[in-house]
Amino acid sequence: MKRYTYFLVFTLPLIVFFSIQQDGLYSFTALFVFFVALPLLELNISPNTTNFDRATSRIEKNKTVYDIALYLAVPVQYFVLFYFLNTIETSSFLSLGYFGKITAMGLCCGVMGLNVGHELGHRNHRFVQFLGELLLLSSLDSHFLPYHNAGHHYKVATPEDPATARKNESVYAFWFRSHFSSYTMAWNLEFKRMERLGKRKYSIGNRMVVYSISNVVLLTLIYYLFGNHALLAFLLAAAFGIALLETVNYIEHYGLLRKKTNGRYERPNPSHSWDSDHPIGRLYLFNLSRHSDHHKNGSKKYQLLNSNTESPKMPTGYPGMMLLALIPPLWKRVMNKKLR
Repeated sequence: MKRYTYFLVFTLPLIVFFSIQQDGLYSFTALFVFFVALPLLELNISPNTTNFDRATSRIEKNKTVYDIALYLAVPVQYFVLFYFLNTIETSSFLSLGYFGKITAMGLCCGVMGLNVGHELGHRNHRFVQFLGELLLLSSLDSHFLPYHNAGHHYKVATPEDPATARKNESVYAFWFRSHFSSYTMAWNLEFKRMERLGKRKYSIGNRMVVYSISNVVLLTLIYYLFGNHALLAFLLAAAFGIALLETVNYIEHYGLLRKKTNGRYERPNPSHSWDSDHPIGRLYLFNLSRHSDHHKNGSKKYQLLNSNTESPKMPTGYPGMMLLALIPPLWKRVMNKKLR
């Protein structure tokens, strides 16, 4: 039965679907559940540090049920997005319900779109990566794939990595630095890849070229099919989803840096990622909070990620830590004491 617990993540799009149907304060139901109810629950549930043994890991590695949970996110995400675009005009423009629905869709973009897109983007199968690209496209953050795989995983916990938050840096400053710097890095990484392949920088083989065209096509379709109000609402929802992703990036490596000796950084190790074993956050984010093991082996499937005793631990799960990050003085008071 534990294999099926990850399907609990699909309660989120159900709550988002409900929120999109509502108006006024009820349209913020998804936001309340994710950032109030879940953090309160996690404060009263002990972390679960158990790992699979080697024999069980070999069995669970190739169980297709874990992959189905990821693949199912693609039609679910696009169905919710279509419903959102088709119904957003039922709320008055810039009304309370209008923004409530946008936050609900933004949550779906962040959790179902970007987080699952991240997991699929690490897989070695090209079609599976394509599914990840579709999810990232639904949040207008396709550049995340080349940057994250070829940039972040190599430069993590160094000043050269946009997604490594510096000590005392606020999450609000980090949002802009990380997002736009990673976008620039993604182009540079693709230019270098094209050069290695002997192709022109702006050829169709450049993924950033393809992603840029895809973004324009998607936005154009939304404009012509649903109108300018729906287009603006989608842009705001995507921005909200990206802000969620960047907040996750912020809490994952805040203040952690690799030592530099003779001009070279030490190899990344578990001490360079914050971990959380709180079960609700783990389920809703497909074990992303066991982040140090993810950096040890980026292609390791989410169900196999281990808790590591050597990594620094967050005091609660990801939803609660994301909320804490939005209050910089409180965040620094809690987290700076934990920095080694």
